[in-house]
Amino acid sequence: MPDYHNISILDPPASPYSHIAEADGLVCLAGQVAADSPGGRAALGDVARETAAVMEQIGVSLRARGLSFADVLRVDIHLVDLDDVKTVDPIYARYFAAGRRPARTCVEVRRLCGGSRIEITVMACREPERRAIPDEGQARRGAGA
Repeated sequence: MPDYHNISILDPPASPYSHIAEADGLVCLAGQVAADSPGGRAALGDVARETAAVMEQIGVSLRARGLSFADVLRVDIHLVDLDDVKTVDPIYARYFAAGRRPARTCVEVRRLCGGSRIEITVMACREPERRAIPDEGQARRGAGA
């Protein structure tokens, strides 16, 4: 049976979805944009700052479920301008160790929510021995990363 969760540092979903859905060790994060959090909104219009803000939001979301970037299997990136990939890539790469980079798709879209220039969706996998999940307060402080 799937579990559905929302992350308190992100704005509550304005549409009918959850921030995170999990089943059988597969953890799916909804697409995140900088406009999803108060801190990220300050970055709007600058794809480098938006990318960093979104990756930090993803890190918090993963930690809230007892995971880290090392557990990420797949990433989908949506950009308003595909030429921005050369700005995004070096920032994105900092979050994944060499040899542990997930499968990825990167596409250009016409428009994104909240005036964002980038949206990132992540799918991660929980190892069976790590099924115990910390409370969200611990995750925000970095425990379980």
